[in-house]
Amino acid sequence: MSHRFSVLIDGGFFVRKLQGVIKKRPDASDVASAIDALVGHGLFNGYELLRVYYYDARPATGRLRNPISGQDTVLSDTEVYRRNQSFLDALELRRDVALRLGETSPNGWKLKHEALKDPELGRRPLQADDLVMDIEQKGVDLRIGLDIARLSLKQLVQTIVVVTGDSDLVPAFKFARREGVRVVLSHMGHGVKRDLRAHTDLVLEEIA
Repeated sequence: MSHRFSVLIDGGFFVRKLQGVIKKRPDASDVASAIDALVGHGLFNGYELLRVYYYDARPATGRLRNPISGQDTVLSDTEVYRRNQSFLDALELRRDVALRLGETSPNGWKLKHEALKDPELGRRPLQADDLVMDIEQKGVDLRIGLDIARLSLKQLVQTIVVVTGDSDLVPAFKFARREGVRVVLSHMGHGVKRDLRAHTDLVLEEIA
């Protein structure tokens, strides 16, 4: 019987860390190459890949009005929406890749990081471009946890590789290990809490 494994990728985390490596915003081909590198890691020589699960959120839709300029933005008409949708569409067509999509919730506006660092911020009126849309992802961690449980309970794989830095997944890791599944954590050089390391069988520091 072959040793099967699956790779579960927290997409938002993956893209942020990959951007730091390649020094540009990753497109679908960059992400696909990084996924191939992970699947082809020497640790998994002789293993059979069941599937790569990629977790992200659908691009936000709706309309937001800037409270300073009064200008409306239709989110589905923005370049960000088109870029993110195109990115997901391309990944969805990849061999052995399954998308798991959570939701996005527009929560209004927040101050940009650059505005918060401006020493004059408290002594000048706020400007429209001091603000950035506050878009929250929902349901991504839940879907990762559910798939870890499903793969473990049904004994579909013997090893689960999870790309994340989120310690909220510790209970799911514990569950998988109790079911006899080996858990490998790939945190891509990100600082992670001790609990996340403690409840994995092996930690990959970087994709190789």
